[in-house]
Amino acid sequence: MSRTRIAVFGVGYMGNFHAQKFAAIADAELIAVADADATRAAEVAAQLNCEHTADYRTLLPRIDAACVAVPTERHHEVVRACLEAGVHVLVEKPLARTLEEADEMLALARAKGKVLQVGHLQRFNPAFEALAAEAAKPLFIDIERLAPFKARGTDVDVILDLMIHDLDLALALARAPIEQVSAAGFRVLTGAIDIANARLEFADGAIASLSASRVSQAPVRKLRVFRRDGYVSADLQGQKLRFVRRGSDGSIEQMEQSFERRDELQAQAEAFVRAVRGGAAPQASGEQGRQVLALALQVARLVDERLARHG
Repeated sequence: MSRTRIAVFGVGYMGNFHAQKFAAIADAELIAVADADATRAAEVAAQLNCEHTADYRTLLPRIDAACVAVPTERHHEVVRACLEAGVHVLVEKPLARTLEEADEMLALARAKGKVLQVGHLQRFNPAFEALAAEAAKPLFIDIERLAPFKARGTDVDVILDLMIHDLDLALALARAPIEQVSAAGFRVLTGAIDIANARLEFADGAIASLSASRVSQAPVRKLRVFRRDGYVSADLQGQKLRFVRRGSDGSIEQMEQSFERRDELQAQAEAFVRAVRGGAAPQASGEQGRQVLALALQVARLVDERLARHG
């Protein structure tokens, strides 16, 4: 089978990294990069020895798959054009701005028989994969993601920028329908929500508490899962798990499990290529991306309603 011809649309901060990863895959050929900033596109193309253009549409007849890393407000436009041209798509999160846009993209992907994968990167973290594979039922999931302020990503609020990653992880860990959602958040440095907290209550009694901030002084990344047999603390950056359990003699036992370091972005790119080539279903499908988007939009709506009540 010939190599899968791929282009990356949008080569800003994340798109540049995506292009590097696809250029390194043996079964793929990075044909070109496209960006509205023609100078930026030319710089990235020169580094990766591929073509470049300011108009992504000119590439559609020549490629099998595309990585879409343009700003969120353009996801619907660009993904739709790709799918209509019969091109498989990996799109950065969030899938779309609205559920209506997401539903149209999903329907088009099904009609065309094309892969639509969403860039929920933490799904490819080996520590999280091991944690999610464990059979023990979570009682309480505690996730915290705090980051210093950066202008990049402020085209959406902190819920669609940062918290959406952890909403995806919470859904994957809980594996039960959500019965109730409550949320609070505040504007601090931008006109959008910069800090937020959400509480999810699941049908089986499990609860998840998620906090996200993009206005913190220092980065913080925590994920803990409490169960009847103890709790697990996940160091996703270090790609390791720490287990705390009560031993048979009543003592507290601690164990750490480390994993071989994995480049999550490279793993995501390789999984997408495998899906395109018929080897496997996407690990973060368009349907899953739509489910997480719906939850994120619900959290954002609850935050807005609370702010309207309390000022």
